[in-house]
Amino acid sequence: MGAAGRRRRAAVRRTVKSVGSEWRLSRRKRVEATAIAALGYPAIGVLGHTWRWRTSGLEHFDGIFASGRFPVMAFWHGRILPALYYFRRRGIVVITSDNFDGEWMARIIHRFGYMTARGSTSRNAARAALRAKRRMEEGHPVGLTVDGPRGPARVAQPGAIWLAKVTGNPVLPFHLEAARHWTAPSWDGTQVPLPFSRIALVVGEPLWIPEDADAAALEAKRIELEGILGRLEVRALELISP
Repeated sequence: MGAAGRRRRAAVRRTVKSVGSEWRLSRRKRVEATAIAALGYPAIGVLGHTWRWRTSGLEHFDGIFASGRFPVMAFWHGRILPALYYFRRRGIVVITSDNFDGEWMARIIHRFGYMTARGSTSRNAARAALRAKRRMEEGHPVGLTVDGPRGPARVAQPGAIWLAKVTGNPVLPFHLEAARHWTAPSWDGTQVPLPFSRIALVVGEPLWIPEDADAAALEAKRIELEGILGRLEVRALELISP
């Protein structure tokens, strides 16, 4: 390889590292991401087909679109799997991390009809937020796990509130609970509904953020969002009670 080729390769490595995607330099990791996505998509599809849904508040979701707006959909990280299945093929934009786990997850959710904005609250957050903002301006809803990607669990990060402020679209909080499920030993307590489980989906009223909201007002809205999600969880548990 000549000097020019070595410089190009070095530039590629610097670019990859600058966005936190060092794993892309490994052929084995790229193959792994492809394999996980290839297996994960049909497995989720088969599992999701067996679930039985109980829903409340979906009129809020439909009402936002009827008003010419698009929701900033806010929920907890531990409920990704049932949310992914229920809201599939609606053109929703989801923020996913640049790391290896974010890659195979992105490949799966693309096949379920989602779009992605790459980045996270821990790295490249500004870039991901701006991409999500552009997608909303193009006419797409955005989905955010408001305590992701690393927690603390059930503590809302400010991203959804900021996005609602700058786009004029409302935050739409929702929560899901499965009557029968496996809980992962992870920071977020990821819930995997078992086959044929009842699942409750409860959607709250839209939370509007004034465009002139200052830092104190935004923090108050963030805290309000946490409280709303807590109340939606209580309602979801009631829906799946025997």
